[in-house]
Amino acid sequence: MIDSFNTSTIGALVAADFRRAEVFERFGIDFCCNGRRLLTEACSAADVNPGDVVRALGALPGRRSSDDDVRRWPIPRLIDHVVSVHHASVRSALPVIAQHLDRLTSTDGANHPELLRVNAYFSLLAADLSQHLLKEEHVLFPYIRDLAGSRDTVLIPRSPFGTVENPIRMMEREHAEAGDTVRIIRELTQGYSTPPDGSPTYGIAMAELQQFEHDLRRHVHLENNVLFPAAVRLEQQLTGGLDG
Repeated sequence: MIDSFNTSTIGALVAADFRRAEVFERFGIDFCCNGRRLLTEACSAADVNPGDVVRALGALPGRRSSDDDVRRWPIPRLIDHVVSVHHASVRSALPVIAQHLDRLTSTDGANHPELLRVNAYFSLLAADLSQHLLKEEHVLFPYIRDLAGSRDTVLIPRSPFGTVENPIRMMEREHAEAGDTVRIIRELTQGYSTPPDGSPTYGIAMAELQQFEHDLRRHVHLENNVLFPAAVRLEQQLTGGLDG
């Protein structure tokens, strides 16, 4: 049964059925930034039994609709979804969490000095992600949209950065950096746990941080494992594999 799941990367497995993300998260398997690994490789990295993961994947009920497979979505629909759902969620969450962490640092920082580092790391993450979203929305995504609108090589949009793989590599590197920062925050908060002496704001902030990581994984997955590979394939089809 392992072989049936080990023919695709874990990113592709999640792209085909997004409910699998919950299984991978349960086992501590990174399906977004490291989504190009095969199942056995990912299980080895997470130090989990592949058989246990496969059994959990096999226990998922049948998929309700073929529309759940985001790999079948047209590129413009993918971009619209990423921007309207995930980018909007990031922009909405950042100031709220930042406000709560500022308050938490003031009320609980004396007893929990690690909160100072959590607040600092989140401020860095917020600044980096804000710039990252702008680069995607104003540079990379418009070019990918133009690629998707091309019907032949004559209409291929002029690229300011050579092949689309160049900005994609930059975006993927920034995704990995964001993931590293989130991991540090998770470790500093011991898995977003609230200590017994924590204020009411403590529990709220930890829940928000946990949800933020949950959403960010899905956001990065859709870009790294679905949208970006589709853009690269499309550009190669249009150019015959030659750099622009």
